[in-house]
Amino acid sequence: MDGLSIKIKAKAKELGFYDCGISRADLLNEDADRLKKWLNSKEQAGMRYMENHFDKRTDPRKLFENAKSVISVLYNYFPKIKIPEKNNYKISKYAYGKDYHFIIKKRLNQLIEYIESEAGSINARAYTDSAPVLDRAWAVRSGLGWIGKNTNLITKEQGSFFFIGEIITDLKLDYNEHRIENFCGTCTKCIDACPTEALQPYEVDARKCISYLTIENKDDAIPEKFKGQFNDWIFGCDICQDVCPWNRFSKPHDEPDFEQPDILTELRKPDWQNLTEELFRKIFRDSPVKRTKYKGLIRNIEFVQQVSK
Repeated sequence: MDGLSIKIKAKAKELGFYDCGISRADLLNEDADRLKKWLNSKEQAGMRYMENHFDKRTDPRKLFENAKSVISVLYNYFPKIKIPEKNNYKISKYAYGKDYHFIIKKRLNQLIEYIESEAGSINARAYTDSAPVLDRAWAVRSGLGWIGKNTNLITKEQGSFFFIGEIITDLKLDYNEHRIENFCGTCTKCIDACPTEALQPYEVDARKCISYLTIENKDDAIPEKFKGQFNDWIFGCDICQDVCPWNRFSKPHDEPDFEQPDILTELRKPDWQNLTEELFRKIFRDSPVKRTKYKGLIRNIEFVQQVSK
């Protein structure tokens, strides 16, 4: 299957993926231990779904019948132009454009169609944050990068501004047999820069993480102890990636659907503070920002705004 594996990787790049790797579908022993420790420490905060389907999350053979291979892909989302920060609030770069789930899923399904054209009838399913799959662990196993101290997947050539997707299939392929060396070294810039002290080496405490508190957090209020620490972030947070030395190599994506609409570039703090639900729906209709809903975004804006008064 070596020839087919090479073709799959080449086709993935043709479809717009930055990189593609293939690993054997097997139990993730080390990652299962880390996940269990993380859950036991309650660092998942309100993300109760992380507690579900532990066996499937750590062994794809229990998620997908007769699974033999995990094909991992990376999709670049580093923007050509950053949204201006002066007199403005901040949203994570991954949310500048349209929701990545649909874009990547479409490309993955096109890759499945190609594999079927080459290999005949197979069983395969595409995933991108859509099932209990440890995507970063599979990307590492597939030889695509290493997990940094900020818990993101990092590549030497392009940094960490990537979405990760997978295809799990019953097709046996040629597997990556080596891991990329961890090049974080003694650097602690991501840990030092986190304003809420959510990071320890290779571990994030969601209870303190700005991304969690502004997106996944479904409580009516953000804990007052974090007042003054959000640095104007109202949806997600890129601090631990922005300070990572490897991201100086990041190159802009070429995905039109990830381009931010003009109105998003033009908004400033007063506009955000007066945002109506109607305008929210217009701007973020196809955006990941809709995940937090209008009520959640206004909560975030008001929380950050308290410090600016």
